[in-house]
Amino acid sequence: MRLPHIRKTDRAMTATILALAGPTMLEQLLQTAVQYLDTAMVGSLGTEATAAVGVTTTLNWLISGTIAALGVGFLSLVAKSLGAGARERARDISAQAVLTVLLVGGFATVLTLSFAGFIPGWMRADVSIRDLAARYFFILYMPMLPRTATILFGTLLRAAGDTRTPMWVGLLVNAVNVGLNFLFIYPTRELVLFGARVTVPGAGWGVEGAAAASAVAFTVGGICISVAYLRHPDISPRGRSLRLRREILSPCLKIAVPNMLQRFGTKLGYVSFAAMINSLGEVTTAAHTIANTVESAFYIPGYGMQMATATLAGNCVGAGDRDRLRRMTRAALRLEVGLMTVSGALLFAFAPEMMRVFSREAEVIGLGARVLRMVALSEPVFGVAIILEGILQGEGRTGLPFLFNILCMWGVRIVGTFVCVELLGLGLVSAWACMIAHNVILCGLFFVARLRENRI
Repeated sequence: MRLPHIRKTDRAMTATILALAGPTMLEQLLQTAVQYLDTAMVGSLGTEATAAVGVTTTLNWLISGTIAALGVGFLSLVAKSLGAGARERARDISAQAVLTVLLVGGFATVLTLSFAGFIPGWMRADVSIRDLAARYFFILYMPMLPRTATILFGTLLRAAGDTRTPMWVGLLVNAVNVGLNFLFIYPTRELVLFGARVTVPGAGWGVEGAAAASAVAFTVGGICISVAYLRHPDISPRGRSLRLRREILSPCLKIAVPNMLQRFGTKLGYVSFAAMINSLGEVTTAAHTIANTVESAFYIPGYGMQMATATLAGNCVGAGDRDRLRRMTRAALRLEVGLMTVSGALLFAFAPEMMRVFSREAEVIGLGARVLRMVALSEPVFGVAIILEGILQGEGRTGLPFLFNILCMWGVRIVGTFVCVELLGLGLVSAWACMIAHNVILCGLFFVARLRENRI
């Protein structure tokens, strides 16, 4: 799929945005469905198993988000190059992405595996689950190189307008993950299918089985996305030198480094946030972990459209068409607010039912449903922040997102949660209230900044 031309009418712009965002949203929906299934499968092993997996969830966001930040630099440069018709430069940029995957993926592998045994303690997990959480984390991060390839190569394919290939690779990864979950998590057992008893083989590895299934799936995904990347007609790096080229990496890092610092800072904030919640006990940790999993599905319209609007913003900047950029922004915001209003209403209405999918404990269900209904009311507001941040990234302007995100994460969420949980002894509800305040203030900052620049 080639990058589509952004047409002039508002209706045509909306169609263009959906054409790019649709496959990404479907991909994220499938990923979330598998995450739901993973959580439900592990949840069937008990609260201890759920808590052990949940201990390192936010650290996973930290690592993946930091690597994804590199992709923002490459995305902006590729989208601008293709918008300006500079296809050969896009291929040169693509070759530097391959070098980045090799270097960053190798470093991340060594780093994560070296510290796996210490992480649950740093996360203030209950002593009874630390060993299990450490083993889960170690297995999950063994295929760090293919995971890095999946993140960066997938971003560049989307920057070139190909959102379908990452979707199909994601579908394959999910299918492998689910299939291996059934084989790795549970022991050999008998199931009744259509009235007949069937023996299903199983390794009985429990939590470690869930990690192994994900590790194999990530490896398959990394190989497949790499093959697709090498074959792409516009950005294939085949025949290009892999030697380091400063004239490409310097502008890329100029865009990526603020985004890396932003993501590292905000994800570290998530880790600190989770650590304070983990200190409240297993029930609270389980409720928080499950609620996070449930909530992630309802952010799909936001993050699915963020990549599309970032690509289109870079394309507009490369073509030198500021008016088209402004009109694309308005179309994207209208669409986003509508989608996130619907998703927020669904989350509010079905919060208890969705918690019951993952837990049978009334205390966990009640607490999780309460915080989900709180956050559901802020979904449209957070959606606006997501879109405006993506547009800034596509323009190659990552300084403002860095400033706003760090300010809101540490100045609002972390300080507020510390006061509420550590000093006042309040619980999960107060922590999620601080999270909502963070999202609302972040939206306000982005919106005011774009209005002052006359870019909305």
